[in-house]
Amino acid sequence: MIQVGLTGWGDHPSLYEKNSRYKLTDYSAHFPVVELDSSFYAIPSARNVAKWLEETPDAFQFIPKAYQGMTTHQKKEEWPFDSPQEMFEAFRLAFEPMKRAGKLAFVLFQFPPSFRCVQKNVNLLRYIRQTYPDWPIAIEFRHRSWLTEPYKEGTLALLRELSFIHTIVDEPQIGAGSVPYVPVVTNEQRVFFRLHGRNDTGWINTFGSMEAWRKVRYLYEYSEEELNAFAQDIRRVAALSERVYVIFNNNSGHHASPNAKRLEQLLDISYEALASKQLDLFEGL
Repeated sequence: MIQVGLTGWGDHPSLYEKNSRYKLTDYSAHFPVVELDSSFYAIPSARNVAKWLEETPDAFQFIPKAYQGMTTHQKKEEWPFDSPQEMFEAFRLAFEPMKRAGKLAFVLFQFPPSFRCVQKNVNLLRYIRQTYPDWPIAIEFRHRSWLTEPYKEGTLALLRELSFIHTIVDEPQIGAGSVPYVPVVTNEQRVFFRLHGRNDTGWINTFGSMEAWRKVRYLYEYSEEELNAFAQDIRRVAALSERVYVIFNNNSGHHASPNAKRLEQLLDISYEALASKQLDLFEGL
């Protein structure tokens, strides 16, 4: 099974009914999966998680990003928690209802460019698996050391050992702060492609600027040739794993949605369990 989706549901205007108050429901009429980015900035309330579950079809899937303190983006003195154990437990409690509902595709742990391939960081990966022994987890690196020689094969072996999903990243290649595209399977249940675009100039010039990041960094439209190349790799790995997830993150110029829909056409896939585009769930409210 191949599931294609986008990062977030609030910034894809072509997908919504006019003046819609229910953008997630509208989104779920187009795609079967979404990456949940807000959990990186704050662990969501039980009320919000319940709302997301209610507003989506039974088969819909979420990919929440791990909270920033869990991935070393945030310094310990900035944590709103007293210990790592408290932080990881708060995240687990928040998303346990999603997991029980069968709507948790996996959790994405995206690490920063400062997260190098050194022993203390390997220890953190092992801690994550020990803390969440039965949770599906994808790992995305942003430092090149993990996926280049002499550590590449060791990294992939570690991900397999820990049953982690290797995130197959497509992004600008600008040195140590980016990783190469490595379409390799490390988990027999799930494969994850995360497509950021190839805006080299925007990528390298927007670190540290939130405003520029939103406007420029992911400003890229994949070509027909590039989408065809992805389709070939997706078909190949689909034979090696039960599910393939593909998330487009190239949305600074709203290119993610049309690129995703075109990829679905190239792969000749459609989805039966989407929300109705004429959903009357909220009529009368």
